Amino acid sequence: MPLREYAVVDVETTGNALGGNRITEICIVRLNANEILEKYSTLVDPEQLIPDFITSLTGIDNELVASAPLFSDIAAQIERMTAHAVFVAHNVAFDYNVLRNEFKRMGQEFNRKKLCTVRLSRTLIPGLPSYSLGKLCNAVGIALENRHRAEGDTDATVLLFKQLLAIDHDGEVFNKFLNGAKKEGTFPPNIDRNQFDNLPDTPGVYLFKNKAHKVIYVGKAINLKKRVLSHFYTKSNKTYLMCQEIMHIEHIETGNELVALLEESQLISYYYPTYNSAQKQPRSAYQIMYYKNQLGVIQLAVGLAKSYDSTLAIHYNRAHAVEELEQLCKQFNLCPRFCTLQTQVTACSHYKLKNCKGVCKKEESVALYNMRVNKAITFLKNHKEHYAIKQPGRTSTEECFILVKDGDYKGFGFVDKQDSIASLTDLDSFLEPKKASYHTNQILKSFLRTHGKQAIMYSADTAFT
Repeated sequence: MPLREYAVVDVETTGNALGGNRITEICIVRLNANEILEKYSTLVDPEQLIPDFITSLTGIDNELVASAPLFSDIAAQIERMTAHAVFVAHNVAFDYNVLRNEFKRMGQEFNRKKLCTVRLSRTLIPGLPSYSLGKLCNAVGIALENRHRAEGDTDATVLLFKQLLAIDHDGEVFNKFLNGAKKEGTFPPNIDRNQFDNLPDTPGVYLFKNKAHKVIYVGKAINLKKRVLSHFYTKSNKTYLMCQEIMHIEHIETGNELVALLEESQLISYYYPTYNSAQKQPRSAYQIMYYKNQLGVIQLAVGLAKSYDSTLAIHYNRAHAVEELEQLCKQFNLCPRFCTLQTQVTACSHYKLKNCKGVCKKEESVALYNMRVNKAITFLKNHKEHYAIKQPGRTSTEECFILVKDGDYKGFGFVDKQDSIASLTDLDSFLEPKKASYHTNQILKSFLRTHGKQAIMYSADTAFT
């Protein structure tokens, strides 16, 4: 049986991203388990300017590549040297995808089996503090010369690859990676595989962290393991860059999708992760409030929400707050002027609400008017929504609840199915308090539109059954 052949590749480029990233230098070493068969190295004209920070890293500048061949001039050589060989690189996703994109620009396909020496090293040489090429070579006694140049990095990777071949003498690990599931073929190089293997197949929230343990992405999932894996084979440039930064994966099991959505929103707001785009912009909250003006009239108004005792209701849309105030004004024959629905006038006029009894024109006493305002305030306070949404718990022996109190999302909790819960008040001791926001408000509204009231317990005196 003929020996398997490998093409160890390293490319230097105009940047550190895939989109628009062009090759400035390439080196390929073709070998089998016994010997090096062929080597090829050349600078490449990237047909675009090389940024200064790349020049400072690699030493390759625009003048150096001015007379170098174009990629189209060397494509046939690359095709020949990598044909019928396994494509090998340190962090193979980067080099492979850059090359594949160069071929795509020429209208050609480039498909090879791949092996990553980072992933192989993590398995065959476990426990090292870092698997970057420089630190890994230093740990295993390989001299790495001419760092960040294609030939120097390729020569070091070849020596590392030979060590890995020798360690895996029966080929078990190599075959596992070569014959593994396609979706796992682009597994990020810096993640300890055990972190992924320990993810459950249940609903929850996951956090991607970088080397400094900073959260760079928060996501929710119905199946944590499948959702996290889906990031690793997404081909978008943004996701690729994120995956290169991931060093740690953490997760929180929630038992159901609704709590996963609410937790995701809360964590995005708290961490403001680099790679999340949705739900990062704060949205203003508006309150219906009351105060006594200089005339002694109890005045109602809509304003930006603040921590006032006089707050009657919170809305995350100003129009909705005004609409509720208009309904209150109509129901209790209040004055549009003193509900701040009509301003800069001494008396209400030509407003769509016509049932003012004349307090603004001194045709009604302030005392009588304030009595109706107090009734309106009491009505609004007593008609705030107070309910719990029931959802599956994290295990078969528990249930989850999401609590809305006085019209606001208060948080969620888990109760054992054997616990005696007589009313909504009994849930308070199990509650994990959370902060309401525009996004949590929208999540709950969407859930209720979809599922209706069958999953809800409304009355504070109704048992949670």
